[in-house]
Amino acid sequence: MSLVVDQLAELTGFRDRDLLDATLAAALRDLLRPQRVAIHRCVGEDADRRWLTRASLALHDAVASADPLWTDLEQLPRLEAFPARLQALRLQSMVTLAGPPCQAVFALTSDREVVGVLEIESERPLDADAHRLVGSILRIYRNFQGLLDYSERDTLTGLLNRKTFDEAFYKLAVGGQAKDQAAADDPAELAGTAASAAGAEVAAGAERRSPPVTRPHYIGVIDIDHFKRVNDNFGHLIGDEVLLLLSRLMRSVFRFDDRLYRFGGEEFVVLMRCGNDLEAGLAFERLRSAIKSFAFPQVGTISVSVGYSRLKDGDTPSSAFERADRAVYWAKGHGRDQVCNHADLMARGELVDDAKVGDVELF
Repeated sequence: MSLVVDQLAELTGFRDRDLLDATLAAALRDLLRPQRVAIHRCVGEDADRRWLTRASLALHDAVASADPLWTDLEQLPRLEAFPARLQALRLQSMVTLAGPPCQAVFALTSDREVVGVLEIESERPLDADAHRLVGSILRIYRNFQGLLDYSERDTLTGLLNRKTFDEAFYKLAVGGQAKDQAAADDPAELAGTAASAAGAEVAAGAERRSPPVTRPHYIGVIDIDHFKRVNDNFGHLIGDEVLLLLSRLMRSVFRFDDRLYRFGGEEFVVLMRCGNDLEAGLAFERLRSAIKSFAFPQVGTISVSVGYSRLKDGDTPSSAFERADRAVYWAKGHGRDQVCNHADLMARGELVDDAKVGDVELF
């Protein structure tokens, strides 16, 4: 019993979502002693859904292996390639396969949806006590995920909220340099540093589908044009519906590994990787076009102004946000309904290099 309590304390001891899956795999490995425990998440759009391995840990492994968060979608296996996992998703329950090895696949659910599967391989089928143990731990896992969602996500849209931005900025963006890049690319490596110290023995494995590719990061700020008119003319309930539908358009346009935020009101922020400024601009232009062509109930069409900037060495969250926000401000003052790159505006002399934001965080 003490081992179970220790593992539950370990599981709920972190507030970092990237550590949670690796810690869950380590806890079940230590409790059940199976041949392997793995957690796979569903990523991508409905027409092209793939498996992203969040943690895979064999009985005698000192470290877990995982797919990098920034893996290209095309390199991941399709859902159909693993029928047992897919069946567990569809049934939202456990699926078992006779060995060797014996396999038990459990659906991982959140308050909103089925997000992936837990896969346990063992020499013999799990007995009833083991099934109950896994089910109980997964309920605790789901409840803890719900608490993280409540604290980290915007209640209306389900996007990440503003207070999570700084931490993600440093971990996923500024960490693109040297050793921090590896931690940002591989959640299990991040877990290894923190969880090993706590006895979970989880870290980045050498097994990867492909080596990480260092590409520049970008920040984009999206602001709805004349949103006050929507609230004034149609009421705040319709305004909230516009925000919700716009967030869904954002999810459909951007990739599974892009970080989408609602900063409050009609302002949204994106952190993403792209090959260059042109590629980033095209991604934001796709969003602008999708929003412009979408018929919002009662409201009709709306437009957005977008500003974006490539992240620089030594950037703080406030300095990077400031550049993108200045590009948005310029777009709104020059016709709205457009995408502006801060670097292009600087090169054309449309913006001047004001005094740089210092180390004091502005939000």
